[in-house]
Amino acid sequence: MNEQEYDQRLRIETIEMQHLYSVFSHYNRYEPTPYAALDELCETYLFQKQDTVIDFGCGKGRLNFYLHDRFDCSVIGIEMNGQFYEDAIRNMGNYQSRRKRRSGGLRFEQAYAEQYVIPDEANKFYFFNPFSSQIFMKIVDHILDSVERSSRSVDLILYYPTDEYREYLERHTVFDQVDEIRLQDLYDKNHDERFVIYRFDPNKLLQNGYEYSDERNKG
Repeated sequence: MNEQEYDQRLRIETIEMQHLYSVFSHYNRYEPTPYAALDELCETYLFQKQDTVIDFGCGKGRLNFYLHDRFDCSVIGIEMNGQFYEDAIRNMGNYQSRRKRRSGGLRFEQAYAEQYVIPDEANKFYFFNPFSSQIFMKIVDHILDSVERSSRSVDLILYYPTDEYREYLERHTVFDQVDEIRLQDLYDKNHDERFVIYRFDPNKLLQNGYEYSDERNKG
C-alpha cells in the first residue's frame, strides 16, 4: 500500500507535512515516519500487546495508530502543538469508528516533551528527531528517573538518528545499542535511513556486579 492507501485503511489523515514548529527553535517540523519504514521496522523489531510505547513529537498520530492496529499495544502520543494535537484527537475518533476498540489503549497528551512525567509502565520510546539534542537529553534523564522508581528494561527507538543523539546515549548514559535496521533501497543512498535501537537492561548491570544508580552517576 502507498501512503494514501494506508491512511485510508486506518481512517486517519497524516500525510501532509507542515512547518508549524518554525517559531520554536528547539522543535523540528512535522514529518511522519513513512509507512514503508514502519513496515520494515516491525518485520525485525517486534512490539508486544503488553508494551506501552511513547511517541515524542507524535504529530497527527501515525505511529500510534499503526502500532495499535498491528500489535494492539498501548501507545501514548506526546505533542506540544495544539493544531497537531487536535488533528490526532480527530484521527482517533475516525480510527475507532472503523471497528470495536480492542484492549490496547490509545492516548494523546498536549505537553512539552521535556515537561512530561514518564509513566512507570512505559517501556518503549520512539523518536524521529522531533527536537534538539538538549531536549532529548532532558527526556532521557526523565526516562532514567522513571526506571529508577520502577526497575524495568526500556528501549529507545531512533529513526533517522542524529549524531548528537547517538553520541549522548553512547558516551553519557547506561543505554547500549542492541540493533540497527537499515531500510532497503534507501540506506545505500542515505545512511540516515535506518532505525537504531538502544536498550537499558537493569539485569545486565546486576549480572556485571553494578548497581544502576552507581552506573548512572558515572555518566
